[in-house]
Amino acid sequence: MLYRVEGIVIRSMDYGESNKIVTLLTKSQGKVGVLIRGAKKMRSRHSSLAQLFTYGEFSYFRTKGLGTLNHGEIIQSHHDLREDLDLSAHAAYAVELTDRTLHEDEPGIYYFEQLNAYLEALSDKKDTAIVTQLYEMRVLDFAGYAPQLEYCVQCGQEAAVYKLSVQFGGALCPRCQHNDRFAVTLSEGAQKLLKLYRLMDLRRLGNIQVREETKQELKKAMRALLDAQLGLQLKSRAFLEQLDKLN
Repeated sequence: MLYRVEGIVIRSMDYGESNKIVTLLTKSQGKVGVLIRGAKKMRSRHSSLAQLFTYGEFSYFRTKGLGTLNHGEIIQSHHDLREDLDLSAHAAYAVELTDRTLHEDEPGIYYFEQLNAYLEALSDKKDTAIVTQLYEMRVLDFAGYAPQLEYCVQCGQEAAVYKLSVQFGGALCPRCQHNDRFAVTLSEGAQKLLKLYRLMDLRRLGNIQVREETKQELKKAMRALLDAQLGLQLKSRAFLEQLDKLN
């Protein structure tokens, strides 16, 4: 059967001497694998379609399992992300996080739209820390582990001021904070922004200016939530952390 989809390349691997297998995050079919014959050849008209972060239209034949590319057109190459080490590292982290949390054939239109908006934000030179933290929150949301921040996860009371419990997955009000001695203390600004992250759609992201200290608080909070709720070991994240140490 022939399928025609819009998709973003979230994984690309060599297959044989001249072929590549790409994993696409698509609007209509969720996550699918497609064989691109001859993609490793220098003069292949399909080589650019096998590049990470490429957004394109893909036509492929598929009966069961892996599809085989018939035709493709690039909509947005995102070559700028591959040419900049920092942007490439952040984009690679986002696509690996996506690949590891979304199952094959699971509906992914909102996931697709958020990842596409994330890559566009990187290309537009928006703050990489902020947009990455926002995308991490969206991934937690997609996976069903977004933190509860409006109300205390223990007593249900409104949590205007709170500590973040990664163990319980959300806010702890002052009366319940003794239930998790590892709960994270956040500044007032970080508390407000984390609640904003919970609701924000990356497609509607404007320019946000955040103090460096607050960004570092939020980075630690988001990574702690991901570790506690998803427990993934990602090569791209390890590389990002190495880059952070050099900066």
